[in-house]
Amino acid sequence: MTSALTPARLRLGVNIDHVATIRNARGGDHPDPVRAAEIVAAVGGDGITAHLREDRRHIRDEDIARIQAATNLPLNFEMAATDEMLAIALRHKPHAACIVPERREERTTEGGLDAAGLHNRLAPIVARLTDAGIRVSLFIAPEPRQIEAAMKLRAPVVELHTGEYAHAEGEARAHELQRLSDMAALAARNGIEPHAGHGLTYDNVQAVAAITQLAELNIGHYLIGEAIFVGLESAVRRMRELMDDARPAAAAG
Repeated sequence: MTSALTPARLRLGVNIDHVATIRNARGGDHPDPVRAAEIVAAVGGDGITAHLREDRRHIRDEDIARIQAATNLPLNFEMAATDEMLAIALRHKPHAACIVPERREERTTEGGLDAAGLHNRLAPIVARLTDAGIRVSLFIAPEPRQIEAAMKLRAPVVELHTGEYAHAEGEARAHELQRLSDMAALAARNGIEPHAGHGLTYDNVQAVAAITQLAELNIGHYLIGEAIFVGLESAVRRMRELMDDARPAAAAG
C-alpha cells in the first residue's frame, strides 16, 4: 500500500545545467538548455532542475524564464541561501526551490547543506519562499540531525545527497544505502517528502530507486554525458526504465 509520501511511481527530475556548461564553453546560444528541457518533457520526464550559481558558470538568469515558458514541467530551482538568489526565486516563482550549499571554487555541489548549523540564516529564507507559494527543499546529507533541522525549518521536502553512496564500494556502499533508506523513512514518518540525487548512474540508480519512501530522483551530469553518445531522449528513457523496474521489485519484497 502506498501513501502520499510513498508514491508508486518514482518521479525523475532532470538537471540540465551541463547543457548550459557546454554552451558557455564557446559562448553564443548553442546548445540551448531550453531545447533540453523540451526533450525531457517530450519523453516523460517529471521535472526540470536548474542551478543558478553565483558565478553563472552554466545556467544564466535569462534561461530561467525561458525554461519556464518552454514546458509545463515543474521547475526545481537550485539556489544558494543568499539574498540575491532569494530575490530571483521570488521574481520567477518556480514550483520548487532547493537550497544547496555553494562554494565558488567547487566543480559541483560537494556534500549536503548544514541545515542544522545554518538554521538562523535559513529560517527567514524558507519562510519567504513558502509565503510566495514556492515549495522548499533542502539538499542535505542523510543524517538524523539534518532531518530534524528540516523539521524545525518546516521544509516540506528534503533531497538526500547520494554522493557518498555513489562513490563507495562493497560494504561501504551497502552502509551508505542503508543510511539513505533510514533517513528517507525518517523524513516520511515526520511528514517530509524525501527526494535523492547526486552521482546517480545507470549502474547504481536501482538500489536507490527501490527505496519506497523516495518520491523523486534528480539526475543531471550523467544523463547529459550519456546524451553525447546516445542522445538525450534515449538517455532519459533508459534511466526512466531502470527506475520503473526497481520500484515494483521493492514493493513486492
